[in-house]
Amino acid sequence: MSTRPPDDETRPPDSDRSAPIASAAAASAAAASAATGRPKARVRQERSAGGVVVRRDADTHAPLFLLIRDSYENWGFPKGHIEPGEGPAMTARREVEEETGLRGLEVRAPIDTIDWYFRFRGRLIHKVCDFYLMELEPGASTDTCPQRAEGITACMWAPYDEAARRVSYDNARRVLTRAREMVSPDPAA
Repeated sequence: MSTRPPDDETRPPDSDRSAPIASAAAASAAAASAATGRPKARVRQERSAGGVVVRRDADTHAPLFLLIRDSYENWGFPKGHIEPGEGPAMTARREVEEETGLRGLEVRAPIDTIDWYFRFRGRLIHKVCDFYLMELEPGASTDTCPQRAEGITACMWAPYDEAARRVSYDNARRVLTRAREMVSPDPAA
């Protein structure tokens, strides 16, 4: 059973697929504005940050990437709203810790910034999200604990090929690909 409100018209955070929502919403708002004389509805802007956490497999030393699954069964990366007084990198680390239970994270570098449009309770939202590459400090636990109160239903470590198959959205898959390019395939390098 879905917990999505009935008036949600969400689309995956995928630039190509979400553009029609913005266009249709803008056209609808313009038509309503012309018909009623009221100003057109504004798009609400939201800013978030998240992390792609990587660690090495104990046996093969191959990179493993952390994924989370939300309550709609979509796989992606931990992310969340930037709080007052926080910078994006600080938010990314906090959100990864909260949503996965991991501790001992080191933020390595910015990966990419993505954006998408979606509707929530009838309101058009434009979300922009900065992603950061993170690694666990040596000796930190790799055990995860999904933040169920926020709709995180699972966490998993996966090699790149499996992670790329599981990630639900094209723009998140591009973030994963960029993260892989930033991670040395050889831990000695």
